[in-house]
Order: sequence, then structure tokens, then C-alpha cells
Amino acid sequence: MANILIIYTGGTIGMVADPVTGALKPLDFSELENEIPALKQLGVEISHYEDFQPIDSSDVTPADWVGLAEVIARNHDSYDGFVVLHGTDTMAWTASALSFMLDGLAKPVVFTGSQIPIGVLRTDGRENLVTAVEIAAATPVVPEVSIYFQNRLFRANRTTKWSAEQLNAFTSENHPPLAEVGVTIHYNREHILGSGRNFHLRTGLCSDVALLRLFPGMRREVMEATLGVEGLRGVVLQTFGAGNTPTAGWFFDVLERAIAGGIVVLNVTQCIAGGVSPLYESGVELSRLGVVSGRDMTLEAAMTKLMWVLGRNLPHNETVRLLETPLRGEMS
Repeated sequence: MANILIIYTGGTIGMVADPVTGALKPLDFSELENEIPALKQLGVEISHYEDFQPIDSSDVTPADWVGLAEVIARNHDSYDGFVVLHGTDTMAWTASALSFMLDGLAKPVVFTGSQIPIGVLRTDGRENLVTAVEIAAATPVVPEVSIYFQNRLFRANRTTKWSAEQLNAFTSENHPPLAEVGVTIHYNREHILGSGRNFHLRTGLCSDVALLRLFPGMRREVMEATLGVEGLRGVVLQTFGAGNTPTAGWFFDVLERAIAGGIVVLNVTQCIAGGVSPLYESGVELSRLGVVSGRDMTLEAAMTKLMWVLGRNLPHNETVRLLETPLRGEMS
């Protein structure tokens, strides 16, 4: 019998209606199997972690990511798999960050949530939770950090939330699903990372980073203000299309000064699918200046990877090498 630890961090999936007032309130997870009787039929021993104070996922910080990673690391040897219940708004951010911090992971860590509270009759949370537990119990079929939502299991650091209303709220445009769920669970084993060795926790995230998303007509002063933040060490630059930028001389001058000042600039596309490559004039110039290509990483993966790599305080060349290297299957 597999032993699974469920960790509730907050979010819609953990809400039920108060029988007296009708208002939504957090579920008592000691009553989880009574709320969802189907869990008893899985033949899985389920424990729940109670020491997290549930928070709205919009309030999640890197310190919360570290705290969650530490809980999983402390319990890594005691459980066969983990299910993390999380608000959908920043689920891809948290899950991406954990994919880097949980180095050598040998067991499934499955994130899930819902668009409709689990205590509502038409909730999507019941199926999401039951299947997430079943996947987590199938050790070691998917020994990596993943997100399960609406019949599909994605690699966490390849995933982004695309819809605020649809039940299939997440997508992974640049990597196939790790599993697809219908009558049976079909695992796409050729796309799943191999089981890790020598599991250990690597925290130490650097929060001295910024996001600079280009838009037509952006003023030089806006760009200078972002890159001029005191103590800034890294920037994710979201460019147009395949990595294109304005070709005005001042644009490249500002970037060149920032990079010369020690700021690491990581380039990813604003598009939900595809990646950046030096196909056009501006892309070639970015490479010449030392802008690091993020290829086809999601914004969530790029930002959390940048924070994780900078947190290791390595020499510049080694920092760039790690950013350019696929570490957890986050880029093609």
C-alpha cells in the first residue's frame, strides 16, 4: 500500500460550504476521505500535513516556496509520493521553483487544485485530487515535479495557467503531457525524466530579479528605471516573437550598460508557444551583447530558474552555463 502525503497550502480546492451560513470555509483535512469517499477505493494510505497556514496563492513568496520544499525534503524518505494542493494563480510558479530546489528527486510530487471549490457539487476538485493521488502512488512512474489538471499531467516547469475560467486551466505548449487520463491513465514514458539519485535540497533563492516585458512605444526611461534598481542581479527580458526587440540604438545601449554592470539578462518570448532564437537583426545583437537565451522556457520557469541559479552565487560564466543548460527538463 503506497503512502502519500497531502500538503494543503491554500486555494479554491480546499474550500467547502459551512452547513450553517453557506459561506465557504477551509476543509478540515482530517475529514478528507469522508468528503471524497473515492479516495478510500484507491488502496492508498493518505496522510495530510497540517502545519501550513493556508494562504491565497497571489500572496505566495519565494520564502513559501522554500518552506514547502523543506517539508517535502524532510519527508522524502517516509512517503512514496506527495500531492500539493495549491491555488491555481501561482501554481506554475511554485511548482517550477520546486523543480529546481528538489535536486535528484526520486518520487512523484504532484501539484493540483481546482477552479471550483471542492465542497461545491459541480467541482472539478474531486477528480483532480483523486487522480493526483493515484499518480503520486504510482511510484516511481513520474519521479519529478508535475501539475495534474483536467485529465492531463504536465511537467511543472513546462506549464503555465492560460485560463481564469476554463476547467482545463493549464497548458504546456512546448512539451507533451507526461500522462493523459481517460478510462485508464496513459503515461507517456518517453517524455518522463528518469529517477534521480542522491536526492538533496538546494534552496537559496535570489529575489534581486525583475521582469522587463517589452511593448511598442516603451520609453527609454522605463527600461532604465527597471535595470537601474539598486542591487538588481538578474532580469528576465520578455521579447516579441522569436526574440525580437526594437532596433533603436538606445535600446541596445541600455542593455549593454546593464550587462557590463553585472546584471544577468535572460531572454524568453512573450508567446505561449515556441521560443527565442537569433533569427533576425535584433536577436543577433542580443547574443552579441551577452543576453542569455532562454529558448522555449515558460516565463515561470525562466524566472524561478534565474532566482535559483543566482542564489548559488557562482562566477558569471558558470551562472550563464547553468542558465543555458536544461537542468530539470525545463527547455528543449
